[in-house]
Amino acid sequence: MAGLDDTAVEAGGPGATLDAEAVYRQLAPQVLGYLRARGVEDPEGLTDEVFLAVIPRLVAVSGGESGLRTLVFSVAHARVVDEHRRRKRRPVQTAYEPDLDPRLEESAESAALDRVGGTRVDQLLAELGEDQRAVIMLRVIADLSLEQTAQVVGRSVGAVKQLQRRGLLRLRELMRGEGGR
Repeated sequence: MAGLDDTAVEAGGPGATLDAEAVYRQLAPQVLGYLRARGVEDPEGLTDEVFLAVIPRLVAVSGGESGLRTLVFSVAHARVVDEHRRRKRRPVQTAYEPDLDPRLEESAESAALDRVGGTRVDQLLAELGEDQRAVIMLRVIADLSLEQTAQVVGRSVGAVKQLQRRGLLRLRELMRGEGGR
């Protein structure tokens, strides 16, 4: 991570304060990507919440860059779990029905997302179990190590390896079923 290597992180903690702006600039895009991939309703708002929770804890960071990343993604993962629990308690909301929408043009956001192809990725990821999806998102999007991922999801390294292996095999199987290689 450019700008926040082990030396910079260790110089900032414990007792000293890391540059919160630098931490945010370096990790916010990855946290946002992780939250979007996990399907939270307001990924930008939740990213802000994650950093509001992390910033006061920067004085106690240990373990260099790895420790900092683990802290940030532990908080992000906890927020995702909280949101999923909150959604289960809410009344059911009616899905958007395009046929009932009087607008003639699709939104710019919809057009951009369709071009990026994220919809298909989301569909493939939705086929995975919750734990497999969380592990793959933390390993790929957040670029966490096995040990960091295990700490974030509260599992052993061996369990994380198995979840990742099975998730990737399932994704490969799904893509082959579509005629892809």
